[in-house]
Amino acid sequence: MRVLVTGIAGFIGSHLAERLVARGDDVVGLDNFDLHYDPRFKDANLRCLRERAVIVTGDVLSQRTLERVFAHGPFDAVVHLAALPSVRASIHEPWRFERVNVEGTAQLAYAVARYGMPRLVFASSGAVYGDNPALPHRETDRVDAPASPFGASKRGAELLLRSMNRSFGLTCTILRYYTVYGPRQPPTQAVHAFCRAALRGRPLELFGEGSALRDLVHVDDVVDATLAAVERPPTARGVSVYNVSSGTGVRTSELAAAVGVALGKRVRLQRGLPHPGEVVSSVGANDAARRELGFVPRVALADGLADFARWARRADRGDWL
Repeated sequence: MRVLVTGIAGFIGSHLAERLVARGDDVVGLDNFDLHYDPRFKDANLRCLRERAVIVTGDVLSQRTLERVFAHGPFDAVVHLAALPSVRASIHEPWRFERVNVEGTAQLAYAVARYGMPRLVFASSGAVYGDNPALPHRETDRVDAPASPFGASKRGAELLLRSMNRSFGLTCTILRYYTVYGPRQPPTQAVHAFCRAALRGRPLELFGEGSALRDLVHVDDVVDATLAAVERPPTARGVSVYNVSSGTGVRTSELAAAVGVALGKRVRLQRGLPHPGEVVSSVGANDAARRELGFVPRVALADGLADFARWARRADRGDWL
């Protein structure tokens, strides 16, 4: 297959691209090296890909860039991972998240339709469910009250893709990722932030009472689900939606303790006020992905954290760079 991956230098994108090239697929990647976190980290993510994939530097908001990218086609599938991903940052720059995550998706989806590509796989988020207390969240639940501009931008992109299915016949699979963790996770995200604090002897900061539930799914499992969506023939529905989750919630206080176990360190907790936009609990049912994509999460949390702890020790020494 020949696959276009947007956001190839990011956490999930680099793992997905490595898996694709390892099995013999041709990969073209697009990334704008946004300053959401240190671009040196993204450059390090591409260490194993620079000689094995075509990498284009540019922005999905640029039609000229997209023309350069699609000149490397035709593609058997397009996986759109490029986005601004932070709930907390979206509180301060909602207009920027709307532009990148909705308008950027519109630009890319229009190019996919214009060039006649067979399918688009779009990375959405469990944040579209907002603070719905009925757990686990299911794809049939209402998604009209996201709690953050980030969640709203992902829901807006989903609606945009549905309209393009009606207008252009665009075939799309929407994957609602939950809390993805694993090697190369950005340092601003919880598991990495907990590990960095523990390795440096600092308290692990919990927001609220630590009772919030989070659904953690290892990046290897996320790549499995994404590849299954790439390979699955288009459905009669035209747009399919799946939660990509472990199906199990863990309390943030328990997660902090488990990080300490994985690192072999005693950890101290420091409690702070909840951040605006953060939901109380988020757990996703994955029955539909199991049934229709053959997705089975295989990495247990203890094993995934041990894997992450090994990587985090190297990353903390500067080996990531």
